[in-house]
Amino acid sequence: MSPVLAGVLQLLALIAALALAYRPLGDYMARVYSSEKHYKPEKWIYKAIGANPAAEMRWPAYLRAVLAFSAVSVLFLYGLQRAQGILPGSLGFSAIDPDQAFNTAASFVANTNWQSYYGEQAMGHVVQTGGLAVQNFVSAAVGMAVAVALVRGFARSRTGELGNFWADMVRGVVRILLPISVIGAIVLVACGAIQHFSGIHEVGQFMGGSQQWNGGAVASQEVIKELGTNGGGYFNANSAHPFENPTPFSNLFEIFLILVIPFALTRTFGRMVGNLRQGYAILATMATIWIGFTALMMWTEFAHHGPAFDIAGGAMEGKETRYGIGASAIFSVATTLTSTGAVNSFHSSYTGLGGGIQLLGMQLGEIAPGGVGSGLYGMLIMAIIAVFIAGLMVGRTPEYLGKKIGTREIKFAACYILITPALVLGFTAAAMALDTPANSMTNTGAHGFSEILYAYTSGANNNGSAFAGLNADTQWFNSTIGIAMLLGRFLPMVFVLALAGSLAEQKPVPETAGTLRTDKPLYTGLLVGTILIVTGLTYFPALALGPLAEGLAS
Repeated sequence: MSPVLAGVLQLLALIAALALAYRPLGDYMARVYSSEKHYKPEKWIYKAIGANPAAEMRWPAYLRAVLAFSAVSVLFLYGLQRAQGILPGSLGFSAIDPDQAFNTAASFVANTNWQSYYGEQAMGHVVQTGGLAVQNFVSAAVGMAVAVALVRGFARSRTGELGNFWADMVRGVVRILLPISVIGAIVLVACGAIQHFSGIHEVGQFMGGSQQWNGGAVASQEVIKELGTNGGGYFNANSAHPFENPTPFSNLFEIFLILVIPFALTRTFGRMVGNLRQGYAILATMATIWIGFTALMMWTEFAHHGPAFDIAGGAMEGKETRYGIGASAIFSVATTLTSTGAVNSFHSSYTGLGGGIQLLGMQLGEIAPGGVGSGLYGMLIMAIIAVFIAGLMVGRTPEYLGKKIGTREIKFAACYILITPALVLGFTAAAMALDTPANSMTNTGAHGFSEILYAYTSGANNNGSAFAGLNADTQWFNSTIGIAMLLGRFLPMVFVLALAGSLAEQKPVPETAGTLRTDKPLYTGLLVGTILIVTGLTYFPALALGPLAEGLAS
């Protein structure tokens, strides 16, 4: 079987698996977030934290709860890392340095999981399992809660109430993420992923010296890092490490975990607003971009440019022979079009244009399908922008799902889409202008610029993958990328929740003959075009200096 055919067949199998899970999972999540029943374990949690799950919240209260919970999470995770040297199960590792502890705490709470350290050489069992793995669950649940609050803003009318954050967050963990993770961890263990709490042990001689590995609860952390679109690896090699991702089947299964909730949330959206066709329109937009990017990535990596490429069957540098080019390309697109950041190959070693596809996937806002929750609310923001543009074309007040998109709503949407580019381009410009950050580059020219652009794009978009080749474990990068991650995660949530509150206060607008049908292929095409044009106008100059220049020169 040719490598190209193998890659296409894996892609088709993945699409089939996602299609089978779409309806049951999407409907189940709609029932979870619409239910008025509280399970006993959930009641225990509410009692422990002093929350009243029945109390409805307006958007300022919902936002305060999100920010308060996240702030406490950052402080807890920072303190846990700084105290690692005196904790049991530390494997002899010392406390994490302050700047790196801040960067890691910001990273995992912001659902980014950017890592400027070697996981197996820095973090013990307590920090990995009691700190990082816990944040993999709750940070994902926070994103889902904010998305559901926005959906309620479309579904409700003449009220500013968006539900209860504590109930939404706890249900997301207890009823959705935890059950799937238990099943997924069993599957990964069956495939060969490790799951234990052994210490550091010698596994043999290597290059004249001993080689040592430490174990850990790897399978359970691996499954939630993919399912929650987190991305942080137990080992520095991330999902290219055989302890995390042992076989081609486990590789395809992990890609499925990355994509299944973001895609299924479009069904949840359609169910909760009472119009499944609206959910299908959002799904079609996400799927069109995802399949298009995957096809482009496979084409760029399989394209032959000389004898070495012919012999290897494509650009094999930096890719695992266990997976090959096709599976590596599918994984790479899935992880950069979502906020996952997990990698099963070396992104810096992709072709110039391949690296540009990875960058562009994140710069779209990671909305195709995006992170758990963040992908849906990001896509709905772009849907509002597309409706507004259509309204300008015909001279009509734009409407979406029976709600008028007025001056207030479009300001919130505009602020949302401007935050991340400002962070990415501002920090990249500062890093390139100063001597100290530029000294961290191991490559010069276009590829060196791409390393820094990728780092801030990954951080501000809460992705977490790295272009590598960049020494990011410095005070400058730990601090600035940490700030970019926090601002890139929580500032957009301010405008999402403010928009949700504004929509929920409106009364429904009856549909007329002049209303733009947002459940038709024409609108899907308009939405795809809007996303590509807005992103292109924002980032094209930066991409032209980096991956495009490198790709065209090769």
